[in-house]
Amino acid sequence: MASTVTPSKDSPAPSSRPGYGQLLRTRGAWTFLLPGFAARQPFAMLTISIVLLVQHTTGSYGVAGAAAAVTGVSMALFAPYSGRLADRFGQRAVLIPGVLVHTLSGLTLTALALADAPLWALFAAAVPTGASVPQIGPMVRARWGVKLKDSPLMTTAAAFESVTDELTFVVGPLLATALCTAVNPAAGLVTEATLTLVGGLLFAAQRGTQPAVSAGGHARVQHVSALRIPGVRVLIVAFLGIGSVFGGMQVSLAAFTESIGEPGLNGVLYGTFAAGNMLSGIACGAIAWKAAPHRRLVVGYAALALAASGLWAAHSVLLLAGLGLLVGMCIAPALITGYTLVEGLVPAGARTEAFTWLTGAVALGQAGAVTVAGQLEDRFWDGAGFLVPLGGTVLALATLVALRSRLTARPHSRTVARGVGHRTPVAVD
Repeated sequence: MASTVTPSKDSPAPSSRPGYGQLLRTRGAWTFLLPGFAARQPFAMLTISIVLLVQHTTGSYGVAGAAAAVTGVSMALFAPYSGRLADRFGQRAVLIPGVLVHTLSGLTLTALALADAPLWALFAAAVPTGASVPQIGPMVRARWGVKLKDSPLMTTAAAFESVTDELTFVVGPLLATALCTAVNPAAGLVTEATLTLVGGLLFAAQRGTQPAVSAGGHARVQHVSALRIPGVRVLIVAFLGIGSVFGGMQVSLAAFTESIGEPGLNGVLYGTFAAGNMLSGIACGAIAWKAAPHRRLVVGYAALALAASGLWAAHSVLLLAGLGLLVGMCIAPALITGYTLVEGLVPAGARTEAFTWLTGAVALGQAGAVTVAGQLEDRFWDGAGFLVPLGGTVLALATLVALRSRLTARPHSRTVARGVGHRTPVAVD
């Protein structure tokens, strides 16, 4: 359905079929896309770098998964507050101190692991490491919202961002695994901290494209958290399930490749999984969807749960690579549709926060998954950790089916924060 709202001066001319070319011609887009890509790259390296380093120093996937899980839980808890502060005071004000704290705490965690520090010390360093992870993806999505306003290109932008995220998850695990296995077990975390510092500061320097804040950082009306919107809470559950896939795959693939004596294949297998996600994301952005987003989310999530159900039974590299590719192809549609739904459910003044709730949900699901999958791999058979993606997606699917009506925007949900830049959403399907 074509939008009837006049596009902003930064938006490209309307088209009957919005596409990536039209999106990338948006004025000023490249000024935040390039540094944003560099700044979000370390996020894909963090968990796998912690798992590989701590497993090397302790010999236990359970301990490694627990250390990574503390980082993920910390990020999930603090990310929404980071997003809320960015909505109120500007992205630059949050990013600069954040990247400095993350770099210092990440290097501290590395030093403690190499010194065989006790588990409590690793956990103590993991908390600020996770809490200070820069929320670059949500910030880039918020900048697209400013540029595109009510343009039908918002769906294309959501797909483009998912593709960008997954490109980082192709490159990041490969890079981290190569550094940890071929250079030094600590090289992955050291590189992650360095890239965070450089990329984060470059992104923060792009002040012209960040969403505007009111004078003094205070909204003209009382700010209402995005978490109070029922549809956002349903999406959080869905994204928790997606996080369980990411976390379960990371630990289980690492354990599987080590069990067959080919640890270097870990990055290749995880990269294949992420490549499937990226390819389907590209396709999603190129399709002119007619079905409503909430219906697409339920159907896509059912496909994800079905694909994840066969991972635990795969006992060969080729079969696992094929199943991983299929699972990855099912993730992108769910992610893209979830982020697209935010446009209709959440007022403009709370969208960065909403995006960080979803990103944090993925991190929290991943944290729980690496912990449980690590314990399963230590206590049971090789590949037992693959039961985690199955369980996580099935539970999330049941929630989606039961509460799918909450994902439809209603008039009362649009009055949450009037006076803070709210606009009425426009259907893009």
